[in-house]
Amino acid sequence: MTSGTTSSSERVAPEEHLRQADPVLGSIIDKVMEDNGGPVTTVPDPALPVDPNMPTDHYGVLVRAIVSQNISNIASRAIYQRLRERFGGDPPTPEEILAADPDELRLAAGLSRAKTASLRSLAEHIVSGEIDLERVHLLPDDEVVAQLVAVKGIGTWTADIFLIFHLNRPDVLAAGDLEIRRAVERQYGLPGLPRPTEVERIAEPWRPHRTLACLYLWQSIETPGPA
Repeated sequence: MTSGTTSSSERVAPEEHLRQADPVLGSIIDKVMEDNGGPVTTVPDPALPVDPNMPTDHYGVLVRAIVSQNISNIASRAIYQRLRERFGGDPPTPEEILAADPDELRLAAGLSRAKTASLRSLAEHIVSGEIDLERVHLLPDDEVVAQLVAVKGIGTWTADIFLIFHLNRPDVLAAGDLEIRRAVERQYGLPGLPRPTEVERIAEPWRPHRTLACLYLWQSIETPGPA
């Protein structure tokens, strides 16, 4: 059984597991697949042109994640582009971040003080070797999370998103994600927004395909009415 793949035939087993484990989730999967004309995936379409404002390396993805916290996609793209322009059109290296004057960097890119401090903390952790970008993709999920949340300004949500969309890990539950919680509230008929611990309880049968379940829950938010 293979998870994290792209073709319909390879996705049958994980999605069938989720259908059997949780009939409510099974209904969500069927509705989303019907609306989309096929399964969801985290793997980008290779036919699409490369977007310089969407980095694909470990460090660049984390920088972009910090920049994007609590702002719209449009705003995050603009700020990340200004950050690149500040360093000659290329994403700044950890050494360049640390060498830059924090206030000048903040003003040039339009960053908040907190995000500027977070970028510096990330750079410090990488330069010191506390985060080993050469090996991070080889580490178990919990060790990746432990390394990332040690960075000022990176929390569990950012670490979960890094695992799901960048490392393509198959069994990650973004229990603290607001959209996941809203989807669970709506689809499971709960009286209010569930706490992350309640989402974790509901999601226990989804193992070892909780990432895939999250993808369908996120997609279900875009579909009006119950699945």
